[in-house]
Amino acid sequence: MARHLLLCLICMSLAGPVFSQEAVNQELVDAIRKQGLEQSEAMEVAGWIIDTYGPRLTGSPMLDKATEWAVQQLKDWGLENVHTEQWGPFGRGWELQHFEMHAQAPGYWPVIAYPKAWSASTDGEVSGEVVYLEASSEEELEKYKGKLGGKFVLMDTLRAVEEWFEAPAKRYDAEGLLELANEAMPTPRPRRNYNRLGGFKFNQLLWQFLEEEKPLAVLDRSYKGDLGTVFVSGARTGGDWGDVRKEGVYVIPQATLAVEHYNRIFRLLQKDIPLTLSMELKGTYTNADGMEQNIIAEIPGTDLKDEVVMFGAHFDSWHAATGATDNGAGSTVMMEVARILQEVVRETGVRPRRTLRLALWTGEEQGLLGSRGYVGEHFAEFPEGTYNPQSLKPEQAKVSAYYNLDNGTGKVRGVYLQGNPDVAPIFRAWLEPFKDLDAGTLSLSNTGGTDHLSFDAVGIPGFQFIQDPMAYFARTHHSNMDNVDHLVEADLKQAATIIASFVMHTAMRDEMLPRKEVKMAEEETEGSR
Repeated sequence: MARHLLLCLICMSLAGPVFSQEAVNQELVDAIRKQGLEQSEAMEVAGWIIDTYGPRLTGSPMLDKATEWAVQQLKDWGLENVHTEQWGPFGRGWELQHFEMHAQAPGYWPVIAYPKAWSASTDGEVSGEVVYLEASSEEELEKYKGKLGGKFVLMDTLRAVEEWFEAPAKRYDAEGLLELANEAMPTPRPRRNYNRLGGFKFNQLLWQFLEEEKPLAVLDRSYKGDLGTVFVSGARTGGDWGDVRKEGVYVIPQATLAVEHYNRIFRLLQKDIPLTLSMELKGTYTNADGMEQNIIAEIPGTDLKDEVVMFGAHFDSWHAATGATDNGAGSTVMMEVARILQEVVRETGVRPRRTLRLALWTGEEQGLLGSRGYVGEHFAEFPEGTYNPQSLKPEQAKVSAYYNLDNGTGKVRGVYLQGNPDVAPIFRAWLEPFKDLDAGTLSLSNTGGTDHLSFDAVGIPGFQFIQDPMAYFARTHHSNMDNVDHLVEADLKQAATIIASFVMHTAMRDEMLPRKEVKMAEEETEGSR
């Protein structure tokens, strides 16, 4: 009881003395709840995005098909200015066409594994011995020179697997929400110069060595996952990050194995038992022009139509499954937000004062590329190699907020304020009508790794919603199990309803949301001397 009371007191302190002054339009809330909770189309949308058009690897033909579907669906709902906006260059895409792996000796068994995106194809089915590459210096690499061609190379050691005695899926309890509400104002973290780190340099040398040796494939196991769950993303080379997408660059075939199968192979090698694998990998490089596109759609405003409220999610995914929780869920919810608000306008006759703009980003998995491209086109100039703007464009001053969703299927429990305490009393008032839906926590803390950061970097209030973790990082995020079966319909409805209310109330305010100070690129340079 004391913990619940303390949580309430903290939430009240964040709200401050102006809590009661922030307007909440109950007519709009009621209409939004009706559309979002009682007349939801979330699972129908999810089925198309995920089952029909998954996976959606950036640069792949399936992403193009998903984009065509989303554009048409938004038009069918009656949104306006529905279009795609090009960004890039991204480079070549990749699409998997066939993959299988088998152990052939000392006995036969099928191996659970997934190729890494952008891996080169094998020459049909290939077969060879397995070796473990154990080296941590250039000198130690030399003993393998001329010995890896025609072999499968293991890159990792054994990983202990522990049995699960608790379910991997979790929701926030009062204590966890209290910890979030107690987070202090975040402090900027200096960016690291990875080129100076010894480990990074050695890894480059390692991959350059492997490319010269040309093994049949390089195999690893991820740092987490068991019971057949495989976490897998992109291949790598001995060059810079992103070189796999450059035309003409050779990429060694690479695959990630289920940890139980990787461990078995490793243990056999420890016993000096020769082991032979066979593998066939067929993929194709795609995206001939090297460019990519985001999806944009609007509901026009009225007296403040030149100002904008943005909301979005990343539409792309990795390739081992269908991209359900990452981030078909977020894309579903944000498309549903657009549908809800369009229906609310029709039902109530109340139009948003500011223009509402939905954005579905691509290239997020490769480094927020789509949202950064959009921000660079519309809101700021960026010096090459920095995340901080050199100058701001006039459109930057016209965006009240950007709301993002990208942490799986879990219900919304509140908002990360991203170090902007001035929005706390506003958001507290907007969460009040949704106490019955378990949303009420505000945290000053940052949350990273997704597209709201592109907006936050240029001084536009950008926010990610707090979500129940579920089994996102334990089971589905970037794994072969990220399928529509792991979506929770009630959570998607709840999230779409709350976010729709936030978007509409942001559009109806007399003033735009309070902003933080923008950190410009030249300031970062001066501070680093």
